[in-house]
Amino acid sequence: MAGDLVDFTDGAFKQDVLDSNELVVVDFWAPWCGPCKLLAPKIQALAETYAGRIKVGKMNIDENQDYAGQFGISSIPTVLFFKGGKRVASCIGNVSPAELTKHVEANL
Repeated sequence: MAGDLVDFTDGAFKQDVLDSNELVVVDFWAPWCGPCKLLAPKIQALAETYAGRIKVGKMNIDENQDYAGQFGISSIPTVLFFKGGKRVASCIGNVSPAELTKHVEANL
């Protein structure tokens, strides 16, 4: 279905994110995080706006700590943008939709 969020996990992160040729947006979050809950609708809207053009998903850092640690996630929410297996941009905190869109457009 268009606009569906991917549930990224440590076990599939390499395949789903690092080995992907398309732009991948990963929202590192946790269920207890208030700002993460405020960012969630913006991440969903991004997935819907760019459905079929980019991959957008969330990674629960309580359940998946390996890659969160590898990428130095120390504050959540943190959104990382990957293209060709490399991190090309990042946002920390409850950022605006315009900030998210800016990074997507710059890396399409």
